[in-house]
Amino acid sequence: MTYSQSKYLNRELSWLEFDQRVLDEARDPGVPFLERLKFLAISSSNLDEFFRVRVGGLRMLRDQGVTRPCPAGFSPSQQLDMIQNRVRTLHRGQYECYSQELVPQLSEHGIRQLLPGQLNEPQSVFAERLFDEELFSVLSPGAVSGADDFPLLPNESLNVCVRLGGRDSASGATGETESRFAIIPLGETLSRFITLPTDGGLSYLLLEDAVAMFVDRFFDGERVLDCAPFRVTRNADMMLQEDDAADLTAEMEELLIQRREGECVRLEISRQAAEETAAFLWNALGVGEDDVYRHPGPLDLGGFFGLATRSGFDDLKYDDWPPQPSTRIVPGSTMFETISEDDLLLIHPYESFEPVVRFLEEAADDPDVLAIKQTLYRTSRDSPVVAALTRAAENKKHVTVIVELKARFDEARNIRWARRLEQAGAQVIYGVKRLKTHAKCCIVVRREPDGIRRYVHFGTGNYNEATSRIYSDVSLLTCDDDLGNDAVSLFNAATGASQPHNFRRIAAAPLGLRETLLELIGSEIERRRQGQHAAITAKLNSLVDSRLIDSLYEASQQGVRVRLNIRGICCLRPGVPGLSENIEVVSIIDRFLEHARIFSFHHGGNPRVFISSADWMPRNLDKRIELLVPVDNTECRDRLVTFLDSCFQDNVKARLLLPDGSQTRRTGDHKAPYRVQEEAYRMVCEQVHDAEHRRMTEFIPHRAPGS
Repeated sequence: MTYSQSKYLNRELSWLEFDQRVLDEARDPGVPFLERLKFLAISSSNLDEFFRVRVGGLRMLRDQGVTRPCPAGFSPSQQLDMIQNRVRTLHRGQYECYSQELVPQLSEHGIRQLLPGQLNEPQSVFAERLFDEELFSVLSPGAVSGADDFPLLPNESLNVCVRLGGRDSASGATGETESRFAIIPLGETLSRFITLPTDGGLSYLLLEDAVAMFVDRFFDGERVLDCAPFRVTRNADMMLQEDDAADLTAEMEELLIQRREGECVRLEISRQAAEETAAFLWNALGVGEDDVYRHPGPLDLGGFFGLATRSGFDDLKYDDWPPQPSTRIVPGSTMFETISEDDLLLIHPYESFEPVVRFLEEAADDPDVLAIKQTLYRTSRDSPVVAALTRAAENKKHVTVIVELKARFDEARNIRWARRLEQAGAQVIYGVKRLKTHAKCCIVVRREPDGIRRYVHFGTGNYNEATSRIYSDVSLLTCDDDLGNDAVSLFNAATGASQPHNFRRIAAAPLGLRETLLELIGSEIERRRQGQHAAITAKLNSLVDSRLIDSLYEASQQGVRVRLNIRGICCLRPGVPGLSENIEVVSIIDRFLEHARIFSFHHGGNPRVFISSADWMPRNLDKRIELLVPVDNTECRDRLVTFLDSCFQDNVKARLLLPDGSQTRRTGDHKAPYRVQEEAYRMVCEQVHDAEHRRMTEFIPHRAPGS
């Protein structure tokens, strides 16, 4: 079977097409230069994660002799071959973007990368002094002879391999010399970008180039034959053996150690490295020549994110779009007063995440608050959310937190937060066995004059105020009794290892969320069969689940209009006659990361609208605790429908997915340019301006006491 014959697109190639879309932004001349450098860094970091997680897992399957095909029809071995070809094309595009487009253009704007031979005398003196006073003391070369004594290098760290000559061979009979090798780990404490003295702008030398300039000083009396930067990517797709774990934190810490020792799945090395050096490295690391990627420029382009986000050079960055306050929140009112009045919907980052943080901070200090129940999946480094929960526990409120220790690559931080919360007196649940708690939910139980009231926050994104400024997400704050009851039921079942009672309005994975979605799709199919108008609109990060894809295919075949806004992986093949000609898939890559999950079903003209923490992937629907939350408040619902519709008007940043899995820019057919993120921010700013104007022109009389 060929790729074009399958009714599904391959998940791995779809992931790589997403990375191509990010790279396309780096190559877009309409994007400011430092933002282009940032997109290039993101595309490189995305590729790192792809190798850590997907390539590592596929190699394990291949090595175990697994031949079972993926839904697109390919065995692990076949997928690895396709991946290698696509990745090499991506790498080539990344380095063409870097060397042919960004380096010359940034240099014209005063940001110059200098090579060792390009330094003037003051810069050379500066680099030499830096090496003698800092690098020589910090860095430590280690002699290696092969696999047996090769150091355990941190995953994706930058290192230098030095090939040396000048030492007599073991026999000494011929008088010839043999080469030996040393590894210099560059570590994480030293800056990758060394700022050089200059008359204007920013001139920098890369750390690995500074080391290469003076590397002979580490090896007195020996000849340096080669000095080559290299980088190792290890398999991080490890499985936690929860059933055998008496102490989950200890088991998770052991898993983190296993990741550091994982099998090498990619060796990146400078193209300038000699063949002897490259061969030594791949033999010592146990990789095949096909797993070696030789680059014509600096390794770890993801590290250039630090350069792209440096202060200054504002003319080379996006204009600032600070998050706006919600017009629903009246100055001087508490969050409880605001939510009691009506449901509050926030669309981030256009609207600030501050009300969510404030909701928790007020709950921590409010004497009428009895309890807080919270899920934590990913948080910021100095999380005000965790600080508020800690203070609430110290204030003797009943605080229960599900901290998901299995949040990939955030495990260590979550372990620290869990221990801090426990020390403050909170009840901490380390996730749920065999499931990841990915739902975003916070419940505040408050005593009020008319009885106990539950205030709930549901979100599509994490409780992370830092990423809330760059991720597009949705928050719903409500005191609806049914939603509060459902949230408490789910939370208590998760913490008490029991089955929740029947939910009144939400749906949850793995207890039936897929079935609910299939019913919603099926309802639109049935309406269409009856001659009614039917439509489905969904905004997701990823669509992989074959049962949902098949249901959408059936909807298309019955004439239901299906519009999908999918940022990342999409295994559905749109626009195929007889299969999916009524399905349109667009992807939007812009300054904010599209992260919200929003679904709308036409429902005979009375739309049923939901927000969710779950993508439509088997892992989300079968192996995670997720939530699907209805948005029934008319104002909130209509706002989400409008926001969804606007995603399909974008003719600037939107890409259209084609039946073969490739993509094309979505054009406006001579319409005026429409960029959905820009329009969303403009509308929010207008609402804030209009609200401020109303407040300034509203006459509010002072009344005498008691009147």
